Amino acid sequence: MEVGKLARRRRTHTEEFKQAVLAACRETGASVAGVALANELNANQVRRWMRERGVAAPGHRLAAQSPLPERSAVPAFVPVAIAPTVSNTPDIHVEIQRGNTTIKLEWPVQAAGDCAAWLRDWLR
Repeated sequence: MEVGKLARRRRTHTEEFKQAVLAACRETGASVAGVALANELNANQVRRWMRERGVAAPGHRLAAQSPLPERSAVPAFVPVAIAPTVSNTPDIHVEIQRGNTTIKLEWPVQAAGDCAAWLRDWLR
């Protein structure tokens, strides 16, 4: 028994089919990729057909017909002032349990370095 390799066959499309696909690409809001997918084609193939027949891609037609509006003079960054919050309660809360001893520690955040030094000494 001989097993032969199946030859790949290229699909051929009639000129009428190609023209119908290109007409669908020219419709408002149509994308070349979407039209190609709907017709089981590769978008690059459809773009080649467009290029061979001198048909402009949908994006290029839009750019030629209506230029983009000018950007407004609104700055990209707008600074916002935020008032600092003042709290009368300590910002650092620590609860440590070592053996039978439990310590609850409240320390102001402004003295965080002192808190760290005290904890380091106490935990040795």
